[in-house]
Amino acid sequence: MAHFDLSGISRDSLGVAHYDNRPDSLVAMLRRTVDARPDAEALLELDSNGETSLRLTYRELWDRSARVAGGLRASGVRRGDRVAIRLGNGIPWCLAFFGIQMAGATAVPVNTRFSEQEVEYVVGDSGSGFVFSGGDPLPDGTPFVEYGVGPADVSAIFYTSGTTGFPKGAMTTQRNFLANMESCRRVNLVPPGQVRNLVSVPLFHVTGCNSQLLPTCEAGGTTVIMPQFQVQAFLRAIVVQSIDVLCSVPAIYWLAINQQNFGDFDMSRVQRLMYGGAPTAPDLITRILEAFPNARVSNSYGLTESSSLTTWLPAEYSVTKPESVGVATPIVDLKLDGVSDGVGELMVRGSNIVAGYWNKPDATADTFVEGWLRTGDLARIDAEGFVQIVDRKKDMVNRGGENVYCVEVESALAAHPDVFESAVMGVPDAMMGEKVGAVVVPKPGRTIDIADVVAFAKSRLADFKVPQYIVVRQEMLPRNPGGKILKKSLRQSVEWGKALR
Repeated sequence: MAHFDLSGISRDSLGVAHYDNRPDSLVAMLRRTVDARPDAEALLELDSNGETSLRLTYRELWDRSARVAGGLRASGVRRGDRVAIRLGNGIPWCLAFFGIQMAGATAVPVNTRFSEQEVEYVVGDSGSGFVFSGGDPLPDGTPFVEYGVGPADVSAIFYTSGTTGFPKGAMTTQRNFLANMESCRRVNLVPPGQVRNLVSVPLFHVTGCNSQLLPTCEAGGTTVIMPQFQVQAFLRAIVVQSIDVLCSVPAIYWLAINQQNFGDFDMSRVQRLMYGGAPTAPDLITRILEAFPNARVSNSYGLTESSSLTTWLPAEYSVTKPESVGVATPIVDLKLDGVSDGVGELMVRGSNIVAGYWNKPDATADTFVEGWLRTGDLARIDAEGFVQIVDRKKDMVNRGGENVYCVEVESALAAHPDVFESAVMGVPDAMMGEKVGAVVVPKPGRTIDIADVVAFAKSRLADFKVPQYIVVRQEMLPRNPGGKILKKSLRQSVEWGKALR
């Protein structure tokens, strides 16, 4: 069964699928939109209260980005040079990004949550000769646009969050961006027209940039940007700015719908709501559907290395297949490697897969194999093509020779009425090698009864998968901008105490 439009797709000599008739570059894409809708509202930046602070039409976006490009050229930036963006969410970030594209250079979005050491590493590793920094005015010069950039040119280098050491720079080509944007249209996340898309996640992350800002620009809609997330401002913005599209992690929706004044906000305008990045309890999905009565609610899965979208769960399956991240997007091929008991490492192929890691030939050779991306995620794929992510390959717990998939345990714990979120990991054990440990965070106003959580887990999991260590944590779990739990840092801080059994 085809869930998406599969027309206008061809395969190259290596078997990789491509969308036909795409623009050659992001600059060519933006020019088309400017020509079609010059006076339409392109970008809208909010203040801390969710009210309008600054806005640009598409003509203004083009003209101001071209002046930034001219300023970069006057500073010595040439085609192919790397330029780092060390700015927070806002219109200046977008002008910097498009200005870099118009200069023919390569954007290096910098995670604003990185330490100074990590920032220095990213700027140095990428060889960025110019850095956009907060507080400094944007470069301004004679308008300049480089039209000679093509699909294979590297458009941006997104550095991974560095959960396993220093971050690696994923080289995202013009073709990668444009493939992901078309996938966003075909899965119906960002349809053409006057859509209003609220960006509450960081623009330096592939969700905010690749699957919100850029597809909305191609659609001719409005990208509404929150400088930083505040739940009340988020709720007000949805109503005041007539938002159609929302993308975030489950915890944000849970926080929003549990605000005491949530009922004061009319959410009927929201048409599309995407969640991803963490296990989601079926009852939360039900509550989201009730809270956003007209929204098509969908799950998704993607990576920096896949330019964002890899799979998409169509809205009609959100209730019947809550454990799934969906099926492959139209130009993506999936397979499993090293399958055991139906679980293997998820491998991905498509024109959205990046060109490798910047300056990292060994890591590139290990991760990109004969056209396929090794995701590092363990998954199941059912007969209908629906994917279930069960764990990170490196996070899987080996308890006395039996594999325990952490995501499976976290999904079970997420259904407990008092558990807000959890992180499951291996605890070293002299006899078993590892035992299962869980850090659990209670819902606001609730307390965790460990014995009750264990009994609850036993009713849903095989005995060897039930956590033998449980630590209750009052603070939210540490996460990267994509919503994934930073287990490495969590392991370093948690004290497990005595085993429960």
